[in-house]
Amino acid sequence: MTIRILNILHDTTVDGPGFRTSIYCAGCRHHCPGCHNPESWDFSAGYEVETDQLMQEITADPFADVTFTGGDPFFQAEGFAELARCIKAETTKTIWCYTGFLYEYLLEQPRYRTLLEQLDVLVDGPFIMAQRNEDLLFRGSANQRLIDVQASLKAGTVVPWQRETLGLL
Repeated sequence: MTIRILNILHDTTVDGPGFRTSIYCAGCRHHCPGCHNPESWDFSAGYEVETDQLMQEITADPFADVTFTGGDPFFQAEGFAELARCIKAETTKTIWCYTGFLYEYLLEQPRYRTLLEQLDVLVDGPFIMAQRNEDLLFRGSANQRLIDVQASLKAGTVVPWQRETLGLL
């Protein structure tokens, strides 16, 4: 299976805690005013890459966790779900994902839920310029939530991700 991506950043520290391999996908229909990555809106931008090739890049760095961002990975949910399943089966890496959709919406959509169920943390919600706050941890506007997906699925309600979850102070 292929995923259309714009870039892969290795050892980045802005898309989640610690060092991360961030996969920037092409395509987003949210078109948030003030988006920091509007070039990612174009679904034909970038290039296609096989998920097994992405796995090679991800496993080449044994210390970096993984972030799916973009664009919006949920517009390529099938490819990212396959990649996430491979990551979970072959590594102990955590997976973060940024999306303009809300968790509750993704949960109700079978096409999206498959990817959602593979994630550790979801940063959900559109970027809203009026709620922009550069002091927020790992997100751009106050409406966006850091959600502990696995705990939320078990609890049946949104459980916020806490830095303490990973032993970070």
